[in-house]
Amino acid sequence: MQIERETLIAAHVERVWALLTEAEHVGRWFCDDGAEIDLKPGGEMVMRWAEHGVGRARIVDLDPPRRISYRWAAIREHWGEEPDESNSTLVEFTLAAEGDGTRLRVVESGFEKLDGTDEQRREAFEGNTEGWEVQLGNVASYSERVTA
Repeated sequence: MQIERETLIAAHVERVWALLTEAEHVGRWFCDDGAEIDLKPGGEMVMRWAEHGVGRARIVDLDPPRRISYRWAAIREHWGEEPDESNSTLVEFTLAAEGDGTRLRVVESGFEKLDGTDEQRREAFEGNTEGWEVQLGNVASYSERVTA
């Protein structure tokens, strides 16, 4: 089971990269209560939501400005744990220039390996499927309002 979504953003790759990897931007378009990002393989990401609390992620790979991947807990009961293959999914963003814009693609995989019940895995998959649709729209509209 994996989620695949993409969108075309009317901004250059370097600008979209900044929106995806700089805490001040992630803390606005993705979460609503701030973020911290140690931008290196193995670095930690902390994302805060007023309603949902704090989520942690661990950066797996970077290829600036084309690719970033990280592991994060897709089931909220695992949010406080160190992300690993049993309690987190792999999120991969790829960016490619397309005309004057950027094709942004997100793939989230590993739901079937998550510790938890079938219902928890299904709810996480369904929630994130909808969530990535919303979040890609958020980053696209955010890119029009802010200078990175």
